[in-house]
Amino acid sequence: MKIEQYLVYADATIREAITAIDANRGGAVVVVDKERRLVGVATDGDVRRAILDNVELSKPVTVLLERRPKQLYPVPVSAPVDLDDAGRLCLMQKNKIRHLPIVSEDNKVVEFVLLDRLLGASDLDLTAVVMAGGYGKRLHPLTETVPKPMLPVQGKPLLERLIQRLREDGIRNVHVTTNYEGEHITQHFGDGNGFGVEMGYVAESEPLGTAGSLRLLDPPKGPFLVINGDILTKVNFRAMFAFHLDHEAEMTVAVRQYTVEVPYGVIDVNGMDVLGVQEKPCITSLINAGIYLLNPSVLEFIPKSEGKFDMTTLINMLVAARKRVVSFPVREYWLDIGRIDDYERAQADVGNGRF
Repeated sequence: MKIEQYLVYADATIREAITAIDANRGGAVVVVDKERRLVGVATDGDVRRAILDNVELSKPVTVLLERRPKQLYPVPVSAPVDLDDAGRLCLMQKNKIRHLPIVSEDNKVVEFVLLDRLLGASDLDLTAVVMAGGYGKRLHPLTETVPKPMLPVQGKPLLERLIQRLREDGIRNVHVTTNYEGEHITQHFGDGNGFGVEMGYVAESEPLGTAGSLRLLDPPKGPFLVINGDILTKVNFRAMFAFHLDHEAEMTVAVRQYTVEVPYGVIDVNGMDVLGVQEKPCITSLINAGIYLLNPSVLEFIPKSEGKFDMTTLINMLVAARKRVVSFPVREYWLDIGRIDDYERAQADVGNGRF
């Protein structure tokens, strides 16, 4: 890929940097001045942390660099043109970075090295667990004879679109939990070979909740992804995995901004005294996006006994035990298909190219 795909000028906005990161799929951009001299590297993680802190995306991309702890990289890490791949790898590992600008003697950026591509790593060492055992009662009559994840979206089952997205980000090992009408899933996907993945199945004899079925899995050796099977999304799983590792989290929860307009004037009071009024204010909160990254140690918190056990309970238990749980803001397309109007929107979004 040409170096221009990775460059943004220092006066570019954060929103323009996001566009470049999404286009180059490298997880970062190099910030340069007008002469293409190195200013710094802005990563996907920098962007998502800024979103969590409500930083305006219209601000200059240099704000992302200024927000970092000053002692972290007081001078941007870079390498000279004549440094070989072994030296580049050593430098990246020493500084615990995944992106390395290569600069000329006058500090102009001539190349951008990505750790994954330097190592030749194409697949993620990450297992995905897709929760597909729900009844989908709110989608009746569509789900009377077919499980919700197998509902067709413009001719292709929702679950197939999700597995395609996992495969695109290098996730090849997929387990699916099934219960209601589970044979529709197993018969369609088989061992997964025809869909570019290796698939296994965990059959629930009764609904076990959004986390209960994890007790039926063989404990993975490393972090693993759990995702609800009724989600249509373009979330970058590579970026989420990097975010999880960078923050040394026990669990990473994907979150989404959700805004509700209060259809009334909201009164601010102190006792009986009125302090002011806001007419039909919008309230924005972060909601659970149904996508999680977990370390294997988290499984110890799931009760061994049978019965329902949900992710919400698991999250609260981890927080109470002072384990690190971090939020990963989803800024890409995301739609939870829980109701008829959600399903109709999914059909429209895929049909018109929005997804």
